[in-house]
Amino acid sequence: MSSQKTMVGKVNADVLSFTVGKDAVLDRELVDADCIGTAAHVTMLQRLSVKPSLFSIKERDDVIAELVEIMRRGRKGQFKILASDQDVHLAVERTLTKKLGDVGKRIHTARSRNDQVAVDLRLYAKEELLGLLLDSVELSSVLLSFAKKHKMWPMVGRTHLQPAMPSTVGLWASAHAESLLDDISCLESAYQLNDRCPLGSAAGYGVPLAIDRELTSKLLNFAEPIHNVLYASNARGKCESVIVASLSQVMLSLSRLSEDMILYSMPEFAYFKLPAELCTGSSIMPQKKNPDVLELVRAKVARVLADSTAITGILKGLPGGYNRDLQEIKEPFMESMQTTRASVKIMIDMVKSLKADKKALHAAFTPEVFAADRALELVAEGASFRDSYNQVRDDLESLQVDDLGAAMLKRTHLGAGAGLDIDFLMKRSKEVGVKVKRTRVRYYAAISKLLGTKYSDLSI
Repeated sequence: MSSQKTMVGKVNADVLSFTVGKDAVLDRELVDADCIGTAAHVTMLQRLSVKPSLFSIKERDDVIAELVEIMRRGRKGQFKILASDQDVHLAVERTLTKKLGDVGKRIHTARSRNDQVAVDLRLYAKEELLGLLLDSVELSSVLLSFAKKHKMWPMVGRTHLQPAMPSTVGLWASAHAESLLDDISCLESAYQLNDRCPLGSAAGYGVPLAIDRELTSKLLNFAEPIHNVLYASNARGKCESVIVASLSQVMLSLSRLSEDMILYSMPEFAYFKLPAELCTGSSIMPQKKNPDVLELVRAKVARVLADSTAITGILKGLPGGYNRDLQEIKEPFMESMQTTRASVKIMIDMVKSLKADKKALHAAFTPEVFAADRALELVAEGASFRDSYNQVRDDLESLQVDDLGAAMLKRTHLGAGAGLDIDFLMKRSKEVGVKVKRTRVRYYAAISKLLGTKYSDLSI
């Protein structure tokens, strides 16, 4: 049977192909993270009080300079991960060894690919979650702006999709915005869980060297290290599971928003008009402007939910310590992150270009929509609610509304159509955005200091 030489020994060619799986492709997204983690690890090793020293200051600087170059190449799609590398970790080590000789052979001291991939995924998640949080804040802000612009525009409220009670466009749009704000809280919690450093746990049992795990955590701008080294290994997958669960909540909110926009833009409703430039045509019907974007967002929710199920299914029943099963979590984790970010971004464009039709909104109202309102008017005159309910139900034909605008203004309590505090929700959204931007500035500053170059400029 043929075998192939790798940095960790000869491996049967079929086994190598099977075990590498999609890592050589997926790990292209982890080049930055792996180089950043390696820079922190080597910096920590250089500072250890051991003789002879593991790295001189010059050797550390040489390693970091080469890591920065790898990152530049990675961002241009020029860094190759070979099948014989198996993953980004050994590809980086191979490249450093080729460039720096013996110095490159020392970078793996006191770490395992187990803690290496764990820190890579957390750095990847840190970057992606910060971006997703800002995107979600923008979408909530766009929805709130739409709500404020159309705050008191009458819109039939529906239950079971049937006409139910008077509502407003402002109530509809801000409801979707507040849903996203709750999802943002979930994302923030996931970020906090992710913001703990596993580096230095090695294969899950530590190493017989006095490494400084607090230092590597600080260099990478994590809030703190994961304390127990075995749990640092066991947390792999658990952290991804929590993140994808929070992504699922975002996608569920997008699904309901998409469905509403599809329904209410149908000619039978015509409450809203979708932007023509964001719709697609038909290969046979010249008149068609299809809501394909919204339909795909609705479908992609199922993909993210499936990814969440796949991750928890893989984790179920795993024994303590590292198991190769965890490799299979990487693809659904990264896919769900990229899918959610793309979905939020395209929905920002959709909502920004959405138009409301006041005439169609008004035309949808029939007197029956005000049945519950009339029952409560009778209550205000002294009747019991159930008697009022029965009286209105038995005489629906007598219902009438003379002034639709005045009827909308009667709902003045907290959160109702005329009681919406959209500025409060806008403030909540803005505060999250400011906090996330500050967090990202601190993260970029820490990584720039570690690398000795401006992190955000590496692709230039």
